Amino acid sequence: MIYRFRIILDAKEDILRDIEIEASATLEDFHYAIAQAFGFAGSEMASFYRTNEAWEQGEEIPLLDMDEGIVPMGQEQIDSIFTAENHHLIYVYDFLALWTFFVELIEVGEPEITTLYPNLIFAQGEVPEEAPQKDFVADESTLENEMDEEEEEGLEDYNDADFY
Repeated sequence: MIYRFRIILDAKEDILRDIEIEASATLEDFHYAIAQAFGFAGSEMASFYRTNEAWEQGEEIPLLDMDEGIVPMGQEQIDSIFTAENHHLIYVYDFLALWTFFVELIEVGEPEITTLYPNLIFAQGEVPEEAPQKDFVADESTLENEMDEEEEEGLEDYNDADFY
């Protein structure tokens, strides 16, 4: 089976790539295909994140095995990640620049004998020289609730602390 994905750069402009890859390929193979499709060397750290339909970031799938119990990209096949219920991942490339992409499974098909996979089938938009800036805005009610909880726990009084 061949999985066709649309990968969209989290930017104001429409910058996307459609990639076909074998269902049996690993997420590490997919990582290199995405990096190449967007013009990156693929040498920076990266992670996929499980997500739901609303694109809420969940469990990390890192490039390297960095922690017990977390399976790295090289040990996860694409067909084990993408199921009838799950068609989305978030992909972050280069943790210093934070290139962030939305990955969506758009179609499952049969391989063509004459095609080498992974295969870039569509490209739209030019990748900027720097990663688009993210506006991290907190909900004011969330901040107020966190402040109230700290005050209730007595964290506003640091005079009795054993450090300077």
